[in-house]
Amino acid sequence: MSATESLLRLIGSVSLLLWGLYMVRTGVTRAFGSELHRIVGRAVSNRISAFLSGIGVTLIVQSSTATALIISSFAARGVIALPAALAVMLGADIGTTLVAQVLSFDLSLMPYILVMVGLVLHGPKRTSKTRQLGRAVFGLGLMLLALSLIVQTSEPLRNSVILQELFSSISSEPLIAILLAAVLTWVSHSSLAIVLLVMSFAMGGVINIDLAFLLVIGANLGGVIPPIVATLSEGDLARRVTFGNAGFKIAGAVMFFPFLGYMPDFLGQISTDPARLVVNFHTLFNFALAFVFVPLVPLAARLWERIIEPSGNNTDDDQPRFLDENSIDTPVLALACATREVGRMAETVDTMLRGVSECLSSDDYSRVDELIELDDRVDTLYDEIKSYVTRVSRQEVDSAESDRVVEILMFTTNLEHMGDIIESLLGALVRRSKKEITFSKEGLADLLELNDKLISNLTLAINIFNSGDVALAKQLIKEKGRVNKLQGGFVQSHLERLKDGRIESVATSSLHMDVLRDQRRIHSHITAVAYPILERAGKLRKSRLK
Repeated sequence: MSATESLLRLIGSVSLLLWGLYMVRTGVTRAFGSELHRIVGRAVSNRISAFLSGIGVTLIVQSSTATALIISSFAARGVIALPAALAVMLGADIGTTLVAQVLSFDLSLMPYILVMVGLVLHGPKRTSKTRQLGRAVFGLGLMLLALSLIVQTSEPLRNSVILQELFSSISSEPLIAILLAAVLTWVSHSSLAIVLLVMSFAMGGVINIDLAFLLVIGANLGGVIPPIVATLSEGDLARRVTFGNAGFKIAGAVMFFPFLGYMPDFLGQISTDPARLVVNFHTLFNFALAFVFVPLVPLAARLWERIIEPSGNNTDDDQPRFLDENSIDTPVLALACATREVGRMAETVDTMLRGVSECLSSDDYSRVDELIELDDRVDTLYDEIKSYVTRVSRQEVDSAESDRVVEILMFTTNLEHMGDIIESLLGALVRRSKKEITFSKEGLADLLELNDKLISNLTLAINIFNSGDVALAKQLIKEKGRVNKLQGGFVQSHLERLKDGRIESVATSSLHMDVLRDQRRIHSHITAVAYPILERAGKLRKSRLK
């Protein structure tokens, strides 16, 4: 076998390893993504439980990068405190070392068994969760198969004079070796894959153990780059998590570097097998970081809070913040991102609705232009969310995720319609102020009362959208009947004031009726969020007609 053929086989084997790792990560995340979010969200009461949850989640998804993105999103929303988030990241690093330990053992028959089991589980008649689990098992089998191919392919390479000279020169330049491994890890988005590749090279005799240790340090440093890049636009809370974890890794590299020469003899007391030496060094490195830094995470958190200070409002509020393009191929994560963005859209509509009350009660129109312009933000977010969720729906989604796609599209459509109605309503109130006409005292009280109802029920609708609570959905539908009855009573009261010849009522009659009509339309869009939830729960009649 020529060196060129060996190199091509090696590249293909490494690609197979990365693809297998991707299948495991996406399969597990799609099958258990929501459960993983709940586990992490609950297990952050203290740094020890947070540390253990980081280990557990990373053992499942086999990616500290995925764990970092979950935790940084929690931190950005204020769900998890910075010390606990940093503890989770230290646990995530331990998780990757334990996965590497398992994969380093001789499992000669296991790849074929796992591929067969994965294929059976991924059968067309299986449930979505079972199919995704089969995808993960199949991917794990591919990873083990790729590792064996890498070892077989790398053995002829150790006789290559060019490669031996190349690796020898890298060994004499430790910083270059570390940087090379860091760049490879950044490109592959997986420190685990690079550590396993280094282990395979060491088993095949392609590299010596001293170079292998340098490459392992580089892989650990390179593993922090993808989360940092992904959170650069997520705000200071998220960046403190990823930069804090990078600080731990850099400190660990600095601490270990002077002692690398002693490591082969020290770890050789456990096993002299090259593969075991590489994986045991990777394990020692991350366990040492956890031992040193878990007790110090409160201090590290305060340090990063000073280094990364709260940033000013330097982002375009009209543009989406949470629609992560890297999560589209993992629907459970992508839909969580879309839900966060819908929250921003709903908050904007809520601000506009509260602005209507301000204009009605105080005749202060100083902010009306700003409020009207908020509809542009609503329209932009609507277009972006719709496009994002549509792309997510083209992935392999289960029934629950498909239902969530529909809920998001329906709620955002109704929010967009509400924004248009409120924009028109605010414009009408401005024109009324220029004519210097005022509502009657009773009429103004009616409009304010109804608007307060809309604000209250919009908050309820947002909670229903986020929780899917059937009881709250039934409550909102009942509110629709009450508001319709209230609005009808206010219309009747206005007509009675017209009959009495009230000057204010006559002057504002057309506008008054338009406002009442628009408020009822807005409330209809608010309550629409409840229908898909009630329909799924079987709480709606098939037809209201008799």
